[in-house]
Amino acid sequence: MSVSHPLLVSAQDGDGAVPIRFVQAGGVLDGASRRWGVLNEFEGKPGQLLVVPDADGEIGQVVVGAGATFDPMSVRGLSARLPGGLYRLEVAAQDAELATLAFLLGAYVFDRYKARPDRTPVRLVAPDGVDVAEISRIAAACAMAREMVDTPAADMGPLQIETIAREIAESAGAEIAVTTGDALLEDNYPAVHAVGRAAAPHRAPRLIEIGWKLDRTDLPLVALVGKGVVFDTGGLDLKPAAGMRNMKKDMGGSAHALALGRLVMQADLPVRLVVIVAAVENAVSADAFRPGDILNSRKGLTIEIGNTDAEGRLILADALTRAGEHQPELTLDFATLTGAARIALGPELPPLYTDDEALAAGLLGAADQVRDPLWRMPLWPGYRGALDAEIADLRNDPAGWAQAGSVTAALFLQKFAPTTGAWAHMDIFAWNPRARPGYPEGGEAQALRACYAMLKARYAT
Repeated sequence: MSVSHPLLVSAQDGDGAVPIRFVQAGGVLDGASRRWGVLNEFEGKPGQLLVVPDADGEIGQVVVGAGATFDPMSVRGLSARLPGGLYRLEVAAQDAELATLAFLLGAYVFDRYKARPDRTPVRLVAPDGVDVAEISRIAAACAMAREMVDTPAADMGPLQIETIAREIAESAGAEIAVTTGDALLEDNYPAVHAVGRAAAPHRAPRLIEIGWKLDRTDLPLVALVGKGVVFDTGGLDLKPAAGMRNMKKDMGGSAHALALGRLVMQADLPVRLVVIVAAVENAVSADAFRPGDILNSRKGLTIEIGNTDAEGRLILADALTRAGEHQPELTLDFATLTGAARIALGPELPPLYTDDEALAAGLLGAADQVRDPLWRMPLWPGYRGALDAEIADLRNDPAGWAQAGSVTAALFLQKFAPTTGAWAHMDIFAWNPRARPGYPEGGEAQALRACYAMLKARYAT
């Protein structure tokens, strides 16, 4: 059996692998591990780890507390806690695939800028019956999204996002078109141009579009749209230092759209695919767009600027309009859009917005299945009036009476979303604000696996 992930080992090469057992709270250990567990006060609490030596003083087995019930995603925390070596999971067959993926997700380390001491890697024998190629692809997609988010803005500008998109398109035999700088005005992407025009010339704004299998008109068309603000100063409505510190992650939506698009193409799902990313830097200069300005949009709606720090929805307005021109059957957009989403649900639970009940059920069901949580929020019609403007078609900063900032941002996007099929918006955080085993502080893939699982189920061959 061939494997593609460097930390996975085929079964025939798994001799000598240390078994990892999971014991529920109050569970009984057997043999030598029982006495060792008593000495180390092992009680089977969630995450409790017991390394049991053999007669030669080597690692004989690892016992992990599972609490009341075993959660396959708990395996995510093991790689960072285990001594280097080769291991195998003793889990039920129905949990093997998700547990293996969790192990790989937990092994992610961003060390591009930091010298780390050589360490014997923690590797895993691939359990029988799991789709190793599929697990490896998913793990690689999540790692790609996290690495893009983790990379400082100086090294992850609009050009670098374009380069990654070109590499993805080339590897899949897809087409790619990029509109850059003042050409955005010629090609009718005025909002993207307005937000990004203040950046240095080598960081000029751009609209990136990948097209895959577009000639297969017998297949449904899926559009993926991502917000790619490589750094958000807030513009002339300048963020304070604390608010600006992690704004390299404001391109997380583009990272997710590109990673998911690559997954769809690698899996050869029976769809046509369009991936659209607006990549800009919201910089400060004499040419920056201003509060009070009226911007045009690709859809023809005018937008009054109340706050230059509400820039993500502006570039997504043009990107979603472009997606709609393809008449997609399904559109998914990803954006690190609002702080209000974090106030409502915190950093670990992204809000989901859609007015399509079947799509909502599919996404929430997939999220639960693969342990990639989403929480549905309402597109509350009573708040649409908060987007009304006196001298333009709408405003980018909703009236204060509405308060629900994540909801009103989603309502803004809904005005530009394609109308030919279902649409969903995910207001992701794309970041772990605290470090814990398997979840280092930094970039995180959110809703990516849920969306991929939904797409596989929706377009099952």
